[in-house]
Amino acid sequence: MSVQERKERERAARERLIVATARELAEQQGWEAVTTRRLAERIEYSQPVLYSHFRGKREIIGAVALTGAAEMAALLRAATRSADGPRARVTALARAYLGFAESNPAVYDAMFQLDGGLAFAREDTPEPLKDGFAALLETLGEVAGEGVHPALFTEVFWASLHGLATLTRAGRLPPGESAHRIELLVDRLAVLRSAP
Repeated sequence: MSVQERKERERAARERLIVATARELAEQQGWEAVTTRRLAERIEYSQPVLYSHFRGKREIIGAVALTGAAEMAALLRAATRSADGPRARVTALARAYLGFAESNPAVYDAMFQLDGGLAFAREDTPEPLKDGFAALLETLGEVAGEGVHPALFTEVFWASLHGLATLTRAGRLPPGESAHRIELLVDRLAVLRSAP
C-alpha cells in the first residue's frame, strides 16, 4: 500500500469516527450538544483536524443524514424482502420506517428536520437520499393504483409516514395505536389487488 493510499484510509476512518461520534452525542444529548469543540475532545483530535473534514456542524449533520439514509434504505429492503404479498410488504415497510424513526430520533432529525445542506428531489441529490426514496418506491410503486404515478404515490405515503413519526414522537398522538394507524394507512392508501 502506498503512503497516499494509507493517508486516504486514515482520513476516511477519521471521518467515520467524527460522524459516528456526532451521531452518538446527538442521540444521547440532542443536537444542541454537538459542537466542534466537544467532538474534537471526544475523538481526541484538534478542532483544525475536524475542520479539515467538515466546515462545521451543518456538514456533520449532513453526513449523519447520509449514513442514516443508507441504513434506513437497507432496513426497509430487509423488512419487505421476507414479506409475502403486497399488503404484507407495505405493512412491513411502514413498521420498519416508523421503527427506524423511533429508534434513531437524532438521525431522523438530521435526515428530515435539520439543515444538513442536502438537496432533496433534485439532480444534485446525494445518492444515499435517492436510494432511501428508491427503497420506498420499490414497495409502494406496486400499490400506487391504476393511473397514479408511482413516485407521486410514494411521496404521499412517505409524507404520511413522516407525519406519523413526527406526531408520535412529539406526543401529539395517543400512545398504543401505532398498529391501527399503520393498518388504516395501508388499507386506505394502498391499492391492493386480489390475486387472480
